[in-house]
Amino acid sequence: MCTAVTYRTKDHYFGRNLDFECSYEESVTITPRNFPFSFPNGTNWEHHYAIIGMAHVSEEYPLYYDAVNEKGLAMAGLLFAGNAVYGKPLPKKDNIPTWAFIPWVLGQCASVAEAEALLGNINLTDEAFSPLLPPTPLHWMIADKERSITVEATAEGLEVYENPVGVLTNNPPFPFHLQNLTQYLNLTAELAENRFSDTIDLRPFSRGMGAIGLPGDLSSASRFIRAAFVKLHSVSGEGEEESVSQFFHILGSVEQQRGCVRLEEEKYEITIYSSCCNLERGIYYYKTYDGKGITAVELHGEDLEGQRLVLFPLQKNGDFCGQ
Repeated sequence: MCTAVTYRTKDHYFGRNLDFECSYEESVTITPRNFPFSFPNGTNWEHHYAIIGMAHVSEEYPLYYDAVNEKGLAMAGLLFAGNAVYGKPLPKKDNIPTWAFIPWVLGQCASVAEAEALLGNINLTDEAFSPLLPPTPLHWMIADKERSITVEATAEGLEVYENPVGVLTNNPPFPFHLQNLTQYLNLTAELAENRFSDTIDLRPFSRGMGAIGLPGDLSSASRFIRAAFVKLHSVSGEGEEESVSQFFHILGSVEQQRGCVRLEEEKYEITIYSSCCNLERGIYYYKTYDGKGITAVELHGEDLEGQRLVLFPLQKNGDFCGQ
């Protein structure tokens, strides 16, 4: 289970919570422009946009969970079990396995509009990266400075939805989440008013009562509502530290604490990491479940004309700092 959001102050930000029961030794990974990408459809790239994000690196290949490229286009994959349907390769299509979907888009697209055009010919396939890494059922949010879209591969085919909220969680499919927002249209950040009856003198006894009914459970439908409410009412200064701090507070409103979502064999789902990327500056911030601080990695602090991946193992503690 996961939550992804966008946020805007002076700059634009994109990030997510990765909620799961275990880590796959992910690291902040920079893919420079000249890293050789090979795709199962026979396409080979010697040059592409540079990318920074969180990835599990296997066989020297970055399997990105979420990332942003040097042009400010961001993308994240979130669990979509039970609804995601991937097929076999089709003629005259760009047949892309899900594990290569993020590099395929971010390596060559500079905007959501360019990504939409690319999606028109994509067929997401069920090809596994390896016997130990089968395809994961996902859907994706893609965002730039202006727009967000949601991409879902279902039994009906590849669906692309405008995402005016700038939020994505998990099941059900995205149209449900947009429709579900209407059940909460009376929520407000203002002081509560008496709409019950004008014949009874009812007065709020606490601040925050305008948001009574905001769901507090950890289901994907409830996290979508809560993340959207917090994001759309968030206020912060326009400085970088203030903006990033507020972004992590938005994600903190839907984070998962160990013990609250119990799985089999005494396992528990937790927010393994939270990320936030400044789309203009290419700075990738993150914090981990056991860490107290925020760590920053700068895309433009590395040689982007290189040919080798640059990996930054996750820091488990510390304050607001660079890595």
